[in-house]
Amino acid sequence: MPITSRDREILRLAVPAFGALVAEPLFLLADYAIVGHGLGTTAVGALGVAGTVLTTLVNLCVFLAYGTTAQVARQTGAGEHARAMRSGVDGIWLAIALGAALIAACWPLAPEIVSWFGASGTQAAQAVTYLRISLLGTPGMLVVLAGTGVLRGLQDTVTPLVVAVGSFAANAALNAWFVLGLGWGIAGSAWGTVIAQSAGAGVYLVVVARGALRHRTPLTPSLQGIRQAGTAGVALFIRTVCLRIVLLAATAIATRMGEAELAAYALATQVWTLLAFALDAIAIAGQAITGRSLGAGDVPATRDATRRMVQWGLWSGVLLGLLVIVARPLVPGLFDAEPAVAGLLLDLLWPVALFQPICGIVFVLDGVLIGAGDQRYLAWAGVWTTLAYLPAALLASGIGVVALWCALGVWMVARLITLVRRASGTAWLVTGA
Repeated sequence: MPITSRDREILRLAVPAFGALVAEPLFLLADYAIVGHGLGTTAVGALGVAGTVLTTLVNLCVFLAYGTTAQVARQTGAGEHARAMRSGVDGIWLAIALGAALIAACWPLAPEIVSWFGASGTQAAQAVTYLRISLLGTPGMLVVLAGTGVLRGLQDTVTPLVVAVGSFAANAALNAWFVLGLGWGIAGSAWGTVIAQSAGAGVYLVVVARGALRHRTPLTPSLQGIRQAGTAGVALFIRTVCLRIVLLAATAIATRMGEAELAAYALATQVWTLLAFALDAIAIAGQAITGRSLGAGDVPATRDATRRMVQWGLWSGVLLGLLVIVARPLVPGLFDAEPAVAGLLLDLLWPVALFQPICGIVFVLDGVLIGAGDQRYLAWAGVWTTLAYLPAALLASGIGVVALWCALGVWMVARLITLVRRASGTAWLVTGA
């Protein structure tokens, strides 16, 4: 398809967003590499437990980025720049408050949380150490989410990429120094990540503060604004919980199928996650463009942008699916998979590839509706699609891991139906600030 000005706008937002999305998981990967090299298997297991807890906590708060993007983009499109920065400042204060609440709630419960994963002895002690230190960085992590949302709403995805890359480099250097150089053990790994994330949060605070002062927006917290930001985030939180239920249920079912099935499912999930980053980058562009155009009251432009981004999502999904099929024989070797695992993984890569075009459309429309501020519909749609998935997953549990992945396909098709139905209507096309 010929490249238009609309395509260039999508690429301008999506390409840096993809880089930032890929950079974020490298934090934990760097931790794994350094801890594994310097501290051994027990520490790696402890990091796995604590890292899973932290990832879950942060993912549940992703509404800080999505909700702020939609609000700031809409008000920017309406020319209400002071109100846009007010929404951004309120989102950051909400992030700080939530981070403090997570520390207060999870610090005393850290040993109990670790025990839920079956860790014991030295591994449990190290997991508690890593978790408690890392909790100190949660305000910074959540500020990064909110700050990213502010800049995306301002149509800037380059600065989040620069911050993400810089934070990753600092994290890797500090972890290597603290763990391998100073011999601080797993606590050194945690402190390295806390410092790097907090430094990234500091950059966002400076950037947002400058923007707020430029538009004469107070930096002090507004209780009404924080409450509004929190209320708007409830629906996105429900949506995120539904997503986590689906993924956790699939993992639990795969675990009960056997070690080879679980390993193959986990590896297929890693492939799917990498592909999802590429598609989610277009969805982030969808959030920013939709919010801005609706804020400006331009419904035809919103419709045009949505159609174009759906085309990008569809053809990107087709391309990614073909790449998976072509690379399929090589993938097990990349993970050094054992023969039993490799055979199952090769089977799983077929549905992974075939569902990519559907994923492309789903991710884009999800981003468009988030940008439109249609969170309440997305929350209800998340509930209904989860209910559609669970019976298919239970049925697949008695068949095999490929059937389990096909159950995820049922979930994606259910999401496709709910999103296309909504996007085809007009209820979400609410204009103005």
